[in-house]
Amino acid sequence: MSTDVTGVVVRLKLSLLRNGLRQSGGRRAAYIASAVVALLFAALQLLGLIMLRGTAHADSVVVLLVAVLALGWAVMPLFFPGGDETLDPTRLVMLPLRPRPLVRALLAASLVGIGPLFTLCLFTGSVIALARGGPAYVVAVIAVVLALLVCVALARAVAAANIRLLTSRKGRDLAVLSGLVIAIGAQVVNFGAQRLGSSGLAQLDPAADVLRWVPPGSAIGAVESVSEGKYGTGFLQLALSAGALVALIAVWSRHLTRLMTSPDGSTLQAVTESAVRERNSSGLARLLPPGRTGTVMERSLRYVWRDPKTKAAWVTSLAIGLIVPLFNALQGTGSIYFACFAAGMLGIQMYNQFGQDTSAFWMVAMTISSPRDAYVELRGRALALLLITLPYAALVTVLTTALLGDWPKLPEALGLSFALLGAMLATGAWTSARFPYSIPQEGYKNVAPGQTGLAWISIFGGMIAAALLCAPVIAVTIWLNVSDGGDDWTWLLLPGGAVYGAAITLLGLRLAAPRTAARLPEILTAVSKG
Repeated sequence: MSTDVTGVVVRLKLSLLRNGLRQSGGRRAAYIASAVVALLFAALQLLGLIMLRGTAHADSVVVLLVAVLALGWAVMPLFFPGGDETLDPTRLVMLPLRPRPLVRALLAASLVGIGPLFTLCLFTGSVIALARGGPAYVVAVIAVVLALLVCVALARAVAAANIRLLTSRKGRDLAVLSGLVIAIGAQVVNFGAQRLGSSGLAQLDPAADVLRWVPPGSAIGAVESVSEGKYGTGFLQLALSAGALVALIAVWSRHLTRLMTSPDGSTLQAVTESAVRERNSSGLARLLPPGRTGTVMERSLRYVWRDPKTKAAWVTSLAIGLIVPLFNALQGTGSIYFACFAAGMLGIQMYNQFGQDTSAFWMVAMTISSPRDAYVELRGRALALLLITLPYAALVTVLTTALLGDWPKLPEALGLSFALLGAMLATGAWTSARFPYSIPQEGYKNVAPGQTGLAWISIFGGMIAAALLCAPVIAVTIWLNVSDGGDDWTWLLLPGGAVYGAAITLLGLRLAAPRTAARLPEILTAVSKG
């Protein structure tokens, strides 16, 4: 029975893949191109790992590579749940299947695809780089199989444990935020590569000494141990990976049984939790100003928390605004003025304010009948942004200053950040009325087709205008730093920058309000195209 189920599920996986490629030529071309690139990269990695054979610290490089691959297998189901239709076992709940045969069948189906083949190539190159002698090659074959099965079982266990989340709105939020994880990971890899380039691969040894006892790294570490004649150590490392595989399959089977036999109360639970949150949401409203200003602020903050696209934009800006100045400071190549990057990244959120509302903007437009109404609307949105941006920009500036140890320049850095933020709020309000564009709610695109030019003009044109508006503060900063005795007066840049930023924000809102009230039909048409 289990053999039949395994064959059926594997054929189902192949059929899903084949039918997906038949949907369109573009999808077929994209799949083939990605497969060719992935396999070419795997072949190059395989060759590179083989060339590591016999070199110093090869074992550390290989063990860390295996650990990174395992981490990738663990998190990918959270960010790309739609990449494999067989990841969702709830689609099989109506079938008379027992957990054990189904686990074996899904495990076999998981080995079909580009991902497992890519991982197999890297694991094969890893053991070739370490194996020396006949016993080591025998262990290498077992280690590759164990490591691959551990990765696959890990991905399945994570997916089964979180399948309710992955098929909900919060799961779609995670998928939208996957780009953020990739961006942060790229910065971390870049930072690590620079450190390794300056200090050598010996820095990997302490981490590798720990990870070679953590499955599936322990399976690859067993090859190195057997090659050195440490057969007992190698057997123990293999046993750790085998035990981890058994444990992961047991966890997976338990979650699978629960999913196949328990009623789905997620919808009722979500409604109940939503009602509780609605009843408790009055605490935020009490902290905000009364009237329309507080209402607009609360609505904007709810968008940040609930709308996937808005949340992704905010989290990305928060993360990158912190990473760039701090990583440069850690590398010793940064400047305290890099802290202004945080204010700049968050100031971008003021651009295309009405496009963030999409077609729901018509409800806001119905409440705007005069420039005064438009001014209060824009002011509420700017104040909501400032609730997050002001403390965040100050925090990033203080952290950057602490890492660099350049405390005398903290006031001028804060003053520049506040001035830049005010300039971006002013230009963002104006461009939101002058160059609105739609943000599609589905998919990963942030601009509706045909409106890319508007987006470029709005964002980059506004950023250039903000830089020009900051020119007076920048000029005063430079003058105080180069003039004799000017250092004694740089502390004035903090209150001066804050006042200048507030004044330029109010001026921008005043100028944008009449244009917003006059162009409501055009704005509504532009933001509803997505």
